[in-house]
Order: sequence, then structure tokens, then C-alpha cells
Amino acid sequence: MKNKFTIEMFYDGDCPLCVRETSFLKKLDRRERIKFTNIAAPDFNSQVTGKSHANLMAEIHGRLPDGSWVTGLEVFRRLYTSVGFGPLVMITRLPLIRQLLNVGYKLFARNRLKLTGRCDSTCPLPASQQ
Repeated sequence: MKNKFTIEMFYDGDCPLCVRETSFLKKLDRRERIKFTNIAAPDFNSQVTGKSHANLMAEIHGRLPDGSWVTGLEVFRRLYTSVGFGPLVMITRLPLIRQLLNVGYKLFARNRLKLTGRCDSTCPLPASQQ
């Protein structure tokens, strides 16, 4: 049987913003096209993904049914396309809008732990910056 998921979303279940976004997507995902994986769950083992926990924490990751990975804003594009917002997602692919959103997401991802009150000035750098 073919996998019915269009994307598996790896999210930080300890992040209030991430949990809010995930809850919103779960409500919209009536056709169950998204598989939600909480990387903060006690039983989550990052080794089975082939990615380090630090790497998964540095930015949002999505895994496609063929096993390939997408990261960053592309994950959100695919998530929202999966729940029926394809026409709106197309706007985010326009050159200037795409560039602005990519920069905005990278800034958010880099500061996510600080923004959600989960670290102080000694917050570790994302794996991609170590």
C-alpha cells in the first residue's frame, strides 16, 4: 500500500510556537496527509532519521514519502499545500517574496529558543553554525 502521507513534519513539542502551528495544521489536515513527529518526545530517537537532534532543532525538517528531506520554509510550503492552501503557497514562491520569507525564517529559526524563552544569552548555536 502506498504511503498516504505527503510529508512528515519534525517539530519541537517543547516550543510553544511550534505546538501552536502544529495544532493548527492538525485541525486542517482532514485527509491525514501529514505525519507529525515530535522531536522533543521522550521516546524520539534522532538516530533513526540519520540526523542529529541538534540538526533537527536548528530548523524545521520534513521527510517526503521517498525518504528525501526538505528544510526551512520549503517544509511549510509543502505542509500548507498538503492541507489545501496550494494557491496561496504559490505566492510564496515568487522571487522577491520567496527571498524575504527565506531570510525571515532563517532569522526566526536562529533565534527561536530565545524568542520562546527557552534559553538565555548562552543558547547553543544551531548545528549548521557550529
